Amino acid sequence: MGTAALLMIAVVAVAVLLVLVIKVEVPAFVALLLVSMGTALVTGIPLANVVPVMVAGMGKVLGSVAIVVGLGSMLGRLIEVSGGADNLARRFTEVLGAKHVVAALTAASFILGIPVFFDVGFIILAPIVFGFAKVAKIHPMKIALPVGAVLLTVHVALPPHPGPVAAAALLNTDVGLLTLIGLIICAAVGVAGFFAAKLFNVDKLILGPSPATEATADEAPPAKASVETKDTVPSAATVVMLVVLPILLIMVGSVAATVLPKDHALLPFATFLGAPATALLIGLLVAYVLIGNKARWNKSERSSIADSALPIVAIIIFVTGAGGVFGNVLVESKIGVALSQSLTAMGMPLIVAAFVISLALRAAQGSATVAILTTAGLLSQAVAAGGYSPLQVALVTLAIGFGGLGLSHINDSGFWIVTKYLGLSVADGLKTWTTLTTICGVAGFLLTWAVWLVV
Repeated sequence: MGTAALLMIAVVAVAVLLVLVIKVEVPAFVALLLVSMGTALVTGIPLANVVPVMVAGMGKVLGSVAIVVGLGSMLGRLIEVSGGADNLARRFTEVLGAKHVVAALTAASFILGIPVFFDVGFIILAPIVFGFAKVAKIHPMKIALPVGAVLLTVHVALPPHPGPVAAAALLNTDVGLLTLIGLIICAAVGVAGFFAAKLFNVDKLILGPSPATEATADEAPPAKASVETKDTVPSAATVVMLVVLPILLIMVGSVAATVLPKDHALLPFATFLGAPATALLIGLLVAYVLIGNKARWNKSERSSIADSALPIVAIIIFVTGAGGVFGNVLVESKIGVALSQSLTAMGMPLIVAAFVISLALRAAQGSATVAILTTAGLLSQAVAAGGYSPLQVALVTLAIGFGGLGLSHINDSGFWIVTKYLGLSVADGLKTWTTLTTICGVAGFLLTWAVWLVV
């Protein structure tokens, strides 16, 4: 089958996927499987091989994603339920001062967002945002916009979140290198989002009722935390340590693999310790003990709280796996090769294509994770055949993630979480949240591209 025909099939497949998800409202998991099967049949993959190719795609992605996402969500759940997230935000504000409440909560959100999914993190922090805004006597949107933006930035770019983890699996990205470079660029994007949010004239915005305002109606000022809970809530330092611990272990593994000779006695140990599954398992066990003891939970309470994180991420894991199915079909059908050849002929750099395709898919169907997965599947063949260095592959992965950051609008569940929890109208949400996420996405891509040009 010719290049033009394969590319047309890819376009039609993505269009059908969008119609199924947006118009017909078929569950994303089912839609991805249907489109994957149809694409495999149309592109001529032998009938006997269609299901095995799909199963292989599911296994390739879930082999790395399920463990990492599951452990990461459990860690985040322990921090959330124990009150550690709230305490982290309050402590940052105390240290930086009331005048810097926006910067304090944004910085705290950056740390909290690493193990906690965007929607969960925003729902946790929304009542805190309103409470702090009331005490500081400023419009809640001045805090909520940069807080939400930094949470979403981390969600689309850094492990253990499903999008970047799955993209890393599809592109064979070094997760430790992705984490290291991603942390630096995401921090810069967070700063850019912080200052960009200041440009919005939010003082005239009238907020409607929201679940978050109900939670803060009778809340005491942040500085006056209940004496009864101080002894059972993890300190801000403990929360930071629990978040940073697995990240450090992952980085140690990546640095060791780069620096140590292949026959060094410590290399296998460092590689094992720095594997994302090992690092997060260690972090979770430490949290299980430290947070459980501090909160005075018994064994049953610790177990049930940790287990309660898994149903929350079950849908995400299944959709991620289905995205892997679609990606593997695109590879086996040679659509990836056709796309690679077309990009080369057009002269569009791979990293630019990564961002543009992901951004277009994000705008069309709403889900950042689906956009990231689909783009990674489309480009996996081009990355594999391009002879790129591990750092360049990590940068391509980041560019895909930042494409999934922008253009959050009415077909994105995250858009509705933000607008409903803040009491924003749809029009005001589009003017503020959609614009800010796009600014952050473009800023992240430009920073990533700048690094690409240097290396």
